[in-house]
Amino acid sequence: MPAPGRTGLVFLGARGGVLRRNDFRRIWLRALAATGLDGVRFHDLRHTGNTLAATGGATTRELMHRMGHSSMRAALIYQHLVNGRDHQIADYVDGQIRMVKQPPHGPSGT
Repeated sequence: MPAPGRTGLVFLGARGGVLRRNDFRRIWLRALAATGLDGVRFHDLRHTGNTLAATGGATTRELMHRMGHSSMRAALIYQHLVNGRDHQIADYVDGQIRMVKQPPHGPSGT
């Protein structure tokens, strides 16, 4: 049973504390079997979380912080997922421009 709260640990040790490194594989495999997710690697959870964060609008700097990296290289792997937003961005910019009133088309006075 995971610990409650946003910062609660998902996998707990026998006494409810931090899981010992030597026990993790056994508990991880048991969790996979119980959920029918055989073949999922623990690292896949990290990849999924960062993918969701990137598609949710996380910046490169925010992804770097989440992943604990000091270089942009790893974060940029996830940023490629949001490159398909070019059309959305262009539509937004176009909408903002259209909302601005056009100046009257009369004589300029010169």
